[in-house]
Amino acid sequence: MLCLRALLHRDQDGPSLVLDGVRQSDARRPASRTAACGACDRLTAVIAILGGLAAAVMWGSSALCTSRSTRMIAPVAVLGWVLLIGVVISAPFALSTGVPEGFDREHAAWLLVVAVGNTAGLLCAYSSLRFGKVGVVAPIISAQGAAAAMFALLAGEQLAAGAGIAIAAIVVGVVLAGMARSSDEEGRREGLAVTFALVAAGFIGLGLYAMGRLGEDLPVAWIVFPSRLIGMLVLTLPLALVGRLRMTRAALPLVVASGVLEVLGLVAFNLGAREGIAITAVISSQFAAFAAVTAYFLFRERLAWVQVTGVVVIALGVAVLTGLQV
Repeated sequence: MLCLRALLHRDQDGPSLVLDGVRQSDARRPASRTAACGACDRLTAVIAILGGLAAAVMWGSSALCTSRSTRMIAPVAVLGWVLLIGVVISAPFALSTGVPEGFDREHAAWLLVVAVGNTAGLLCAYSSLRFGKVGVVAPIISAQGAAAAMFALLAGEQLAAGAGIAIAAIVVGVVLAGMARSSDEEGRREGLAVTFALVAAGFIGLGLYAMGRLGEDLPVAWIVFPSRLIGMLVLTLPLALVGRLRMTRAALPLVVASGVLEVLGLVAFNLGAREGIAITAVISSQFAAFAAVTAYFLFRERLAWVQVTGVVVIALGVAVLTGLQV
């Protein structure tokens, strides 16, 4: 892998800024070059790890904020505001670069799929977080990667060896996590929450698959911005016109945090993935584990042992499947 980091070399002509692997004089210093490339490799791994960790923390924190805000205002209103915030954040970056070269109808069609998948998926995810425990629904939603793999399989792509076993493990984990429902707890309709979480994973997986089809042709800003804009026009604007885009003082900071963290998590993921997509993808997929553990301490959520087993199986299955597919 060619190291594209600028290294400062000092020679007879004085200091000069060059690209490692390009300058011919480096051949006369094999030891220093080897050390420099080793440092670059270590830095690359660190960036990939930090990108994955940042994405996991941000997405997990967003889920925690959403689990509270959706109990103050309707999930559809929370999503409306989150989409608006996403447009505000991503618009300057997308519009400053202009329409990407080679943008055509096929790209527009896939962007529409991204918008539908993300918008419908987030609405179902927010609904599941309103009715169920974070420790149960977040791991199920994190199976979105498995859903994306299934869409790829339906499209004729071949899955990596062992992917079928990982997907089967995730299915078993989902079944276990949905057991031991406590209908006596107020507002805890966990059966409905699990259903919403499963549908959310499917829709978000569809959006991820479409994003993968666009990833090699369009910059990140031109994937995030159009999809958020379409969602805003379809959902946020009609809600505002009929007076259902509501907000309360208590919910405001939680909703704003959710919207900002969703976008920043995506940015962190992409920065890490540029240096090592396998490492970043596996670590970021554990946002559900972060959310579940944090909810245990913040919200005093208690899960039955069979649910804990299911959550662990899902987390392991998602990590293995993500590592195999990337």
